[in-house]
Amino acid sequence: TASELHNLYGPTEAAIDVTSWACREDGNSVPIGRPIANTQIHILDPDLNPLPVGVAGELYIAGVNLARGYQGRPALTAERFVANPYGAPGERMYRSGDLARWRADGAIDYLGRLDHQVKLRGLRIELGEIEALLLSHANVQESVVIARDDKLIGYWVGAAIEEDALKAHLARHLPEYMVPWRLLQLEAMPLSANGKLDRKQLPQPQGQVIE
Repeated sequence: TASELHNLYGPTEAAIDVTSWACREDGNSVPIGRPIANTQIHILDPDLNPLPVGVAGELYIAGVNLARGYQGRPALTAERFVANPYGAPGERMYRSGDLARWRADGAIDYLGRLDHQVKLRGLRIELGEIEALLLSHANVQESVVIARDDKLIGYWVGAAIEEDALKAHLARHLPEYMVPWRLLQLEAMPLSANGKLDRKQLPQPQGQVIE
């Protein structure tokens, strides 16, 4: 039989994996899938209201697999493990700090960390949402978006495509203020000594001055 590739998502605080997705060869972006048995996923706004399909919010996890908390760190436990307004009295849910959204098919798109939110000209921008849309283009294999000097700059690795064409791809799905000022192709993403993306080493666009 043919081998299968599954994309699993989950933090240590919820006994490792809480969602699963059987990957497909359709060229589309890969979601983190649907909740596994005995697990509930909520995507909520800052007031803990559920968000509709397609709207990004923080991912919360509830179910039998939650940890009790962090040993010797009661303040952090109280911050990350909160009362579950959608469960039975006394039930809790874990604030993951991850940005996600429901898809129409019931799967979940992972959009990045909430600490990658930025605010430019009074507008809140989810960098992970832009990165996910870049990855949805067939030519893009890796992507990262940063805010630098009050402008958005996107970086990507993959097959060649005109910058304007990639901007047009984003503009079909994003408001104008979320389309990066520049989109730069890289041969590879800069990595730190431990193999993680080193955002500080992403190059400045050459030949142009940021006003």
